[in-house]
Amino acid sequence: MTHPKKERTFVMLKPDAVQRGLIGEIIKRIESTGLKLVALKIVNATEEQLWKHYDKDDEWFLKKGARTVEELKAIGRPIEKEAIEYGKDIIRALVKFMSCGPVVPMIFEGNQAVGIVKKIVGSTEPMSSDGGTIRGDYTLDSYALASLDDRAVRNLVHCSDPVEDAQREIPIWFTEEEILNYRLISEQILYDVNLDGIKE
Repeated sequence: MTHPKKERTFVMLKPDAVQRGLIGEIIKRIESTGLKLVALKIVNATEEQLWKHYDKDDEWFLKKGARTVEELKAIGRPIEKEAIEYGKDIIRALVKFMSCGPVVPMIFEGNQAVGIVKKIVGSTEPMSSDGGTIRGDYTLDSYALASLDDRAVRNLVHCSDPVEDAQREIPIWFTEEEILNYRLISEQILYDVNLDGIKE
């Protein structure tokens, strides 16, 4: 059971982060906020896990597929299928990419953990991510280039957004027994009302 002021968020380093040796750097960036790492493993993700993880409905497929259609039109490429199938291709490409090498699933815990990690990671498309974010600083991929190459965008990190996604995603990758309950000294500053014990 987590502290009432804390929440958990799910973060997964993608195969490109692992291959580029960015595991430690990304964890450091997140830990530096004061969030606590409570679960971590390195695994080869299964297709079943990934399809369950990227659980999308037809509305999502249609919206994303319509954007792909517009991008294809803009560069003069033919439209060869319905928008919904282009939307499903996004998940097919993600599953292919995410299963091509090891990934690093993690859980971080702390006040507004989901929002804090989302801010640090940056927007989904690296090209539109602000400098100072993980995606903005460490990768230069774009939706347009990924569509042109018919592949998933390589953006290093998955992070839950919103909180409900974290609650759904965590059990796909971790059992409750794998999530550690321990205390960091810094938590007294963040969460304890009585600070009488901290004196010069």
